This record gives sequence, C-alpha cells and structure tokens, in this order.
Amino acid sequence: MPDSVGVRQAQAQRTRGAVLAAAAAVFVDQGVQAPIRDIAERAGVGVGTIYRNFPTRADLVTAVYRHQIDTCTALASQLLEESASPFTALTRWADAFVDFLVTKHGLGAALGSGDPGLENLHTLMLDTLVPACATLLEACAAADELGPGITAYALMRAIGNLCITGPDYDQADAKHMVATLLAGCRRTA
Repeated sequence: MPDSVGVRQAQAQRTRGAVLAAAAAVFVDQGVQAPIRDIAERAGVGVGTIYRNFPTRADLVTAVYRHQIDTCTALASQLLEESASPFTALTRWADAFVDFLVTKHGLGAALGSGDPGLENLHTLMLDTLVPACATLLEACAAADELGPGITAYALMRAIGNLCITGPDYDQADAKHMVATLLAGCRRTA
C-alpha cells in the first residue's frame, strides 16, 4: 500500500507544477495582472487552491519566474553536454531565454510596483542567468567559436532589448533577430 503522505506530496507537487505552468501561459497572454480565476481555470484547479499555495500575487509571480529562471539556468549545462558544439548550445539556450523573456510580459510593471515580494526577482535573474550565459560564452571562447569582447551581461541585455514585442513585432520576430545577433557574434574561420 503506497504511503499516503508520499502520495499527497506527489499530488501537491503536480498541482503546484500545473498552477505554475498555467500562470506562465496566462502571463504571456494577459500580463502578470491577469485574473487569478483565469489561471485557476487553465490549471484545472479552484481559485482557493492557488491562494493556498500562493497567498499573494507577488508569491505567484515570484514562483513562476523563479521556476523559469531555474529551468533556464539548468539548461545551460545540459545543452553544453548534449550539443555538437558550444556555439550550438549557446544558440539553443538563447532560444529558451527568448521564450523566458517573452513569458515575462508585464513583469516590468510588476517590478516597478513597489511590491516588496517582487523586489528580489531582478537580482535573482542577474545572479543566476548571467553566470549560466557566461559558462556558455566561456565554452564558445575555448572552442574559438566566439568573437572577442562579448560578455554575458551585454549579450543578455541585447537579447532582452530584441525581445520587446509589440503589435508589429512578435516572438517569431524576436527569435529571428536574436539568431541574427548570435550569427554576428560567431567567430568565422
């Protein structure tokens, strides 16, 4: 007979994961001020379930972005192991970073809201994603696949600027422009 505590914990983790995935998707569509009921509906849970797991909107926003940051950070080393070259890993990571940036639609307003629950999110992004990108750039430089003088912070800011979407510029456009930027960073023989 399965341990009922273990079963409940596994179900709670699945529910939390479903809420985080639903919130991320709703944030892309509607921004971080989206109604909680829309997130609950997409996750297949009640509004109360969301509030039990995330008592404030700041808690939910922080959890979504922390999860995405952690995923994007871990992806850097995974791609270095799996990819044919460090530059291929960098390109694939940048593509995932673009997806992350587009998902954070509306986060700028939330970060500037003065909500104390959100003030550490920008620092978390810098403290985890910049070193992940730096690892990829170091591997590219060691393989002589990267032009000189490219830093992780500058590259990530450039990618971030290319990911500001609007009515005539969407995620596909951003991905195309980031690919063009990376092609310009690549050392050619």
